[in-house]
Amino acid sequence: MQPILWLILAAIHAMPALALFRSATLTTLYLIAPDNPLFLLMQHRAALFFAVFAACIWAAFVPDGRKLAVIVVAISMVSFLVLYAQAGSPAPLRRIAIVDLAGLPVLAGGGMVGFQAVTVPE
Repeated sequence: MQPILWLILAAIHAMPALALFRSATLTTLYLIAPDNPLFLLMQHRAALFFAVFAACIWAAFVPDGRKLAVIVVAISMVSFLVLYAQAGSPAPLRRIAIVDLAGLPVLAGGGMVGFQAVTVPE
């Protein structure tokens, strides 16, 4: 079951990560033209999403990586949701917020199992 949860989380982060390799995706997802100075920043954001995506794939197949992956994915998803709420829940970003919100229970499932396996040395 754990690999499935992590692959779902990877899928959530795949589209924004894809923008690292296909910059036209930035225009599609965020309506930012390549000549906009924010385009470079969004490309860097795509690289960070690729790191989150890679952490999820890693966690799907390497149980020892799940604790770190929980932290990385939680920082990404929760920070966006907090910032989104603080910004007044802008309508153009609603779909992203809904996807991140829907992913939180999946992350919680992966995190609970990942952290249950903690053993305390004697």
